[in-house]
Amino acid sequence: MSNTKTDEIKDVILESGIKVKPVYGPEDIKEIDFDKEIGQPGEYPFTRGIHPQMYRKRPWTMRQYSGFAGAKETNKRFKWLLEQGQTALNVAFDLPTQMGLDSDDHRAEGEIGRVGMAIDTLKDLEEAFAEIPIEKISTSLTINPVASIMMAMYLVVAEKHGIPWDKVRGTTQNDILKEYIGRGTWIFPVEPSIRLIGDMVEFCSKSVPKFNPFSVCGYHIRESGATPVQEMAYAFEIATAYVQHILERGLKIDDFAGRIAFNFDIHGNLWEQVAKFRAGRKLWAKIIKERFGAKNPRSMTLRMIAGGGGGGLTIEEPENNIVRGAYYGLISALSGTQTMALCSYDEAYTIPSKKAALISLRTMQILADEMGLTDTVDPLAGSYYIEWLTAEMEKKIAACMAEVEARGGMIQAVESGYIQEQVSYQAYLYEKKVQSGEIAKIGVNKYAAGEEEERDVEFHPYDPGAADGQKKRLQEVKSTRDEKAVQEALAKLKQAAQGKENVMPFILQAVRSYATLGEMTGVFRQVFGEFREPAAAK
Repeated sequence: MSNTKTDEIKDVILESGIKVKPVYGPEDIKEIDFDKEIGQPGEYPFTRGIHPQMYRKRPWTMRQYSGFAGAKETNKRFKWLLEQGQTALNVAFDLPTQMGLDSDDHRAEGEIGRVGMAIDTLKDLEEAFAEIPIEKISTSLTINPVASIMMAMYLVVAEKHGIPWDKVRGTTQNDILKEYIGRGTWIFPVEPSIRLIGDMVEFCSKSVPKFNPFSVCGYHIRESGATPVQEMAYAFEIATAYVQHILERGLKIDDFAGRIAFNFDIHGNLWEQVAKFRAGRKLWAKIIKERFGAKNPRSMTLRMIAGGGGGGLTIEEPENNIVRGAYYGLISALSGTQTMALCSYDEAYTIPSKKAALISLRTMQILADEMGLTDTVDPLAGSYYIEWLTAEMEKKIAACMAEVEARGGMIQAVESGYIQEQVSYQAYLYEKKVQSGEIAKIGVNKYAAGEEEERDVEFHPYDPGAADGQKKRLQEVKSTRDEKAVQEALAKLKQAAQGKENVMPFILQAVRSYATLGEMTGVFRQVFGEFREPAAAK
């Protein structure tokens, strides 16, 4: 037998730190109790899926992140996506909107409509959803610190469409703790930010029962550099922090847990990703049942959107992202997602073009209608490797959660900067491994075409004229609204924010008077102050 290096079997260690053997068999899963740890689809602990028939009964919801320029331009894209067979909407807002700034604020200059749709008043959202069948679709509003305001606007739009609130379906992202960790679009300090989330949960439990008031986003934590284990563990710790706050307000766990949603990332090793979600579903069910005492099985289900991660895409040889996206969709389906939001191949460097968005939508449709992904529930169940890896991922996620809890829980860990430091360090390690070639990226550090290969990429054009038009529309609204009604509504909102009343009814009053996003956010800034990021973990 040769002893050359080419005959050596190198170690395979997953990003989560799990070492993989070349072969798995019955002995690797002999300690796993099938009934307790795997079970049947639609039954506790939901390892195999949250519904008994899963995609045999109904395929995953298909939606894509969309929105740019102003409301009219976004409305056209919404209609086009629905015409192509998309079954829900996922709304992108521009950066000023995400930060609660009006388009005529000097801090918004150069960013109006650049990475999403600009929304200043109810008038904009009315135009964005003109002739959109809100009663037939679910809409995800990707907004965080001002989620309460944006949801109020959406509810008033539904009112104007003649749709009762108990028929309105959708989700606000509204996960502020992950903003401190990852994306950075935070405004207010932690405590009042969580208070706003609690107000929305309380309001929805009474008035908008089919709306998900928050969606915990492991996605952005992963995109910021976290490992798959950290993605799940930190998301669950964030969710438990919100749950504890809501319980302290007097709600029962079964009053709201069934409307908690999650948004997760997919890129990297196929088997690791599938096992991550199967383990996550099982662990979340145990947390809700054993820690919080839920009785309703629906409360224990992990409902998620997962369809790819922009962090896995590359600007180098961008067409390779079409292939990556197809595998992300495959992973998502094998993982039992409820909603698939497949990233487009050009999303690594620009707002998706119509062509790229259509390819992603057709990819999801091909998986559902041609590839047999809807034939049977959890087709990988019983695989020696998958079941072993699922059990290992559960142990790793639980251990990572224990580390956070040992530091006083997620809120304290975020306020001290500990979580941010952990994620940043992992991002550094990952980039080092990509640069060294230890982590292969085809077309980047392996099988790359070379520097002489010209990148054939098309960027979404930014139209300064659209920004000028947005400012003009805002001034028109301000000049025609009832200013006295606006000021009265804002004064009542400030009084509610200063006290302990639920602010949602007061936000709705301000929205109906056509108060601007910036005016309402300004009230909260006056009352709550602003978050100051910690320099380093303590």
